[in-house]
Amino acid sequence: MKLMRVYFIVAVFVFSLTAAARAADDANKNTSGLPLPRYASLARDTANMRTGPGTRYPIEWVYTRQGLPVEITAEYDVWRRVRDPDGAEGWIHKTELSHKRTATVTGAAHDLLAAADDKASIVAHLDAGSIGQIVSCAKDWCKLKFDSDIKGYLRKTFVWGAYPNEVFD
Repeated sequence: MKLMRVYFIVAVFVFSLTAAARAADDANKNTSGLPLPRYASLARDTANMRTGPGTRYPIEWVYTRQGLPVEITAEYDVWRRVRDPDGAEGWIHKTELSHKRTATVTGAAHDLLAAADDKASIVAHLDAGSIGQIVSCAKDWCKLKFDSDIKGYLRKTFVWGAYPNEVFD
């Protein structure tokens, strides 16, 4: 009888570990099949960031800046755990996100240049926090588009929204 109780306790313990591992696995599932982490942007004028992946979780932030870049760090069903440029983290429904790549200017104000060269002519002066669409990124530079007609280059180290080694057209 004592041996049976020990087997029962061990079985319950093993089952608990398996269930916990399965739950942790589910929380880390890459449900979209897209790479993690990755950048995206807010698709709407308002987006709710929640403390967990579901509407039963409280809203922690309400974003009111369409196009704000966010980094997707995890997925759970239709929810994406994101980090914003200030480091706040939470969960946003996938319909409130866009695959459109944007970047925000970090640090101080910077000049948008006509070419990927520090000596190129200045196209525009950008304040910290300005948001532009990323057209492409090379090793050290990103080509950005602001408003509808202002395009130019900014050093990758001056933006949040592209990884240091990321290159794309």
